[in-house]
Amino acid sequence: MANSDSDTQSESKRRRLERSLHKDTVVDSSDRISNLPDSLLCHILSFLPTKEAVATTILSNRWKPLWTLVPTLDFEDRCCKPISFTYIVYRVLALHIAPSLRSFRLTWYSPCSSFHLDTWIHVALARNVQQLHLEIYLDGRQDDSHVYGGKLFWLPSGIFTCKTVVVLELSGGIVLNPPPSFQFASLKILRLSKIRYGSTNNISTLLSGCPVLEDLSVVRECKDNVISFEINVHTLKRLHIEFKSYKPERPDYNIEIHTPALEYFRFSGHLSNIVFHEKLAHLIEARVDIYALEDWTRVYEIYYGDRIFKLLRALNNAKFLSLFPGDKECIAFGSIYPSMFQNLVRLNFKVTPSNWHVLLALLLVAPNLEVLVVNKDYDNENQLCWMELPDAPGCLSSGLTTFNFDGFENLEHEVKFIKYILKEARALNTMTIKIPAKLSKEDVFETLSMFPGLSTTCLITTSFEDNSLE
Repeated sequence: MANSDSDTQSESKRRRLERSLHKDTVVDSSDRISNLPDSLLCHILSFLPTKEAVATTILSNRWKPLWTLVPTLDFEDRCCKPISFTYIVYRVLALHIAPSLRSFRLTWYSPCSSFHLDTWIHVALARNVQQLHLEIYLDGRQDDSHVYGGKLFWLPSGIFTCKTVVVLELSGGIVLNPPPSFQFASLKILRLSKIRYGSTNNISTLLSGCPVLEDLSVVRECKDNVISFEINVHTLKRLHIEFKSYKPERPDYNIEIHTPALEYFRFSGHLSNIVFHEKLAHLIEARVDIYALEDWTRVYEIYYGDRIFKLLRALNNAKFLSLFPGDKECIAFGSIYPSMFQNLVRLNFKVTPSNWHVLLALLLVAPNLEVLVVNKDYDNENQLCWMELPDAPGCLSSGLTTFNFDGFENLEHEVKFIKYILKEARALNTMTIKIPAKLSKEDVFETLSMFPGLSTTCLITTSFEDNSLE
């Protein structure tokens, strides 16, 4: 009995000790966080929206002043009533004492006096802001075609004299109207998304004042009143152009590009006339994604082949190329020749019923291709799928090691194409075929395994498409 009492006391003592150690551990952990230097805590808080950073004041007295030192401010009016949120912004700016701002983000979707917006932006500029992000829709609405047609906000002129801005992002119902002479001495990244321009040459004027710009993104829509502009930036390394139009009338524009240092290029949307005036000797990656409204091709009889191939010929130095050409009206005419894609090592291509010949043309002019990824964008076997495989051996890159086909349905022309790949790709290591759920993986694998192949080490795998598993 004595031993039992002793054991009970020992067990009770052990449990009390464990609880005490656990409590000390929690306290110590809390103390370790609270004892971190202000600079590190402010860095952690800088990843939170300002609203959440301010909320940390309830944790303890230690945390109360920290948000005022965080070098980022992020305001979004959609979480409050406009009048009360205007007061909140002024209150936050009055209490915030960080001497400089790494980032200032303002998202506004409500009616508001431009005086308030100008005041807040000037506070950011006075704090030597480095990253300035403005998304402003003063009427907070768009029409049925997703085009904003409400009240516009004119950028304050003080922005164009700021020497500390490195990243500038403008989006929404903002009017860009730069002065004739100015300079963004530090600006390296510029993103313009569906904004308006005070005059037709304002994009060119803006770029002329960016002597160290490296990354440019211009997303345009049919109401921005810009028909033609010039991109003349010799330091530019990354360029993204996107044109969105929801109008039945055909949109046309001209873009003159002088970017000899360009390494990355992406275009998406309606393609009109794009001219590169220098050879892109440093180009690493290019992505072209074409889409157009049916009315433009049906009513106006627009065919995009020549436009697309003109653009492709300018991108022939790319090492990585993604081509998503859209419907048959977008690709049926034109020619890649005489361009050679000597540097191309990876090709992503979206096939449609009538552009298989374009894929083959690219394969014939890419002698160093290593990776080929094909995505199929149709499922109607009765549509036109013309394809003429080359008779001469050795036309496909001898260095092709990886081939992926996403959307294979065991159609006749698809089977012929894979048979061609297996026959010609001497160094092929892996072939991955993704199929819809309606097909049997065993049947597909049996079909493919019957084809003779030059590569004896090729591993063929089949899987279901992701969207088939939903």
